[in-house]
Amino acid sequence: FDPRQYLRTHCYGFPKTGPHRLRFLLESVKDLRETLKKKGSTLVVRKGKPEDVIHDLITQLSSVSAVVFHEEVREILEW
Repeated sequence: FDPRQYLRTHCYGFPKTGPHRLRFLLESVKDLRETLKKKGSTLVVRKGKPEDVIHDLITQLSSVSAVVFHEEVREILEW
């Protein structure tokens, strides 16, 4: 979880993630972890800036051969 996602927006001062969205995200992650566990896998969940958390995980795990990630699109498209 990137703490920057829980700050306020720059333009209007609204929270980027409100309480209902946060609850949905937490329940979704919990459900995903339980589903993966039933299949013999796991889910690593961390809080922090992704660029720091991923670096720390790679450092801790000596056998990492690839890292795949998705960057959120932050542009606002106008029609």
